[in-house]
Amino acid sequence: MRLRGVRRSRNIDDRRGRRGGGNGTRVGGVGLLVILAIGYFAGVDVTPLLQGASEPRQTTTRALTEQEEQAGVFVAQVLATTEDVWGEIFPAQAGRAYDPPQLVLFSEVTQSACGGASGATGPFYCPADQRAYLDTSFFAYMSQRLGADGDFAAAYVIAHEVAHHVQQELGILGQANQARASMNEIDSNRVSVMIELQADCLSGVWASRIDGLMERGDLQEALNAAERIGDDYLQSRAGQAPNPHSYTHGTSAQRANWFTRGFESGQINSCDTFGAARL
Repeated sequence: MRLRGVRRSRNIDDRRGRRGGGNGTRVGGVGLLVILAIGYFAGVDVTPLLQGASEPRQTTTRALTEQEEQAGVFVAQVLATTEDVWGEIFPAQAGRAYDPPQLVLFSEVTQSACGGASGATGPFYCPADQRAYLDTSFFAYMSQRLGADGDFAAAYVIAHEVAHHVQQELGILGQANQARASMNEIDSNRVSVMIELQADCLSGVWASRIDGLMERGDLQEALNAAERIGDDYLQSRAGQAPNPHSYTHGTSAQRANWFTRGFESGQINSCDTFGAARL
């Protein structure tokens, strides 16, 4: 991916190198229920937040490594491309202005409005605070453990989380999660798959608009990454028999196919997974 000369987004909250910090806030009543519900829908472990809700925390700091510094620059530049692309697409295709999200970089653990998160949680988007969260060590995990190599594979991850914010801006994410609240687990999982595949498609729309920054092999890196984080692949890799009823993100083939659909069309309306006859 050609990023030389690309500006860096300022919508970055870099918490790496910081552990703890801030005063605990007691949460109860309706606030507690909201946190639990959002944690369920976002797939975030809220236990650390609830356990430390009333406990003050010490702050420690450390210097970032050179690799972390480089990862931070990369994320800021990729995030800037999403701001530029969606800033153009929204007025043209959605008839409104785009309000970009903030992206939080963290190491190991952090707190969000959706609860506590760890590096093991993986990247996620929190609709409660409209922020994306990313532990940059996930890029190394993708490359070394999942075989999803390349800078564009990492860029796809960022674009996917931003795509959830696009869904939030369009009112899709809130409606989908509201519907899930009254569903059984199997139906809720199916809607979750629709959400995630639509985000893959919207990531493809983003990629279609930055072809001047793409290098040979970048598209294949994104498709490979999409396949390596498919539910069926991850379950098989964990030694489990793939169980479609438990899927929450879609199969490898589905994720790659919907990314390709967005890439080839460049249109938001091509990403209607909720109205698709077949995912």
